[in-house]
Amino acid sequence: MNIRIKYDHPIEVALDVVCGRWKGIILTQLRDRTLRFGELKEAIPKISQKMLTQQLRELEEDKIINRVSYNQIPPKVEYSLTDYGKRLQPGIKMLEEWGINHINMVAEAKEKQKVEK
Repeated sequence: MNIRIKYDHPIEVALDVVCGRWKGIILTQLRDRTLRFGELKEAIPKISQKMLTQQLRELEEDKIINRVSYNQIPPKVEYSLTDYGKRLQPGIKMLEEWGINHINMVAEAKEKQKVEK
């Protein structure tokens, strides 16, 4: 585990570890299950293979996810949340719910603007 840069506030650390476009989605996909790389890629179709690999490595380095590699042909690698990573789930769930509410609020505001015109 490594702190990549010097932070002035703890929220900076939390945001660096779990934020960005893809990490929250990856953590949501791994919420209640173990997935292989291909399954994660399929579940997040807009992410490139390179970016998924990078994000998974960072999450593994931060001890948020487990990576289990099986010595077989073809190669098999599975990802799951660590116990430490599972502690993030209430916060991730709150952000997910907030995002849904925000989408609905924006849609309602746009609809209201259309009606007023």
